[in-house]
Amino acid sequence: MSMNWVTLRVRDLEASLDFYNRILGLPIDRRFESRGKQIVMLGTVDQPKIELIQGSDPALKPECGVSVGFEVESLDDAITYLKSQGIPVARGPITPNSHLRFLYILDPDGFEVQLAEHS
Repeated sequence: MSMNWVTLRVRDLEASLDFYNRILGLPIDRRFESRGKQIVMLGTVDQPKIELIQGSDPALKPECGVSVGFEVESLDDAITYLKSQGIPVARGPITPNSHLRFLYILDPDGFEVQLAEHS
């Protein structure tokens, strides 16, 4: 078994699409409509996808404890890039051991997105 996708119900699909596609660089796999809802799948065939579903109220609240995590080559480069895009670091960087550093940013709906660097 392997993970296929994570679904996020978002208030503003275009704002979330801008965040995950333009800022984080996830490619758009496909975009379609189902039952009157706009849906965008982001990611590549070799990674679990992020499914964004346009909705008026997210099914999960940002404070529910769920976050989405991504691996980066350099956390320092990621911080510089995020700053240039006007994305503040919500928490971190955190270094729990000598092989891992990570931080959290918030997506447009307030969900935590973790960026991690393993060495």
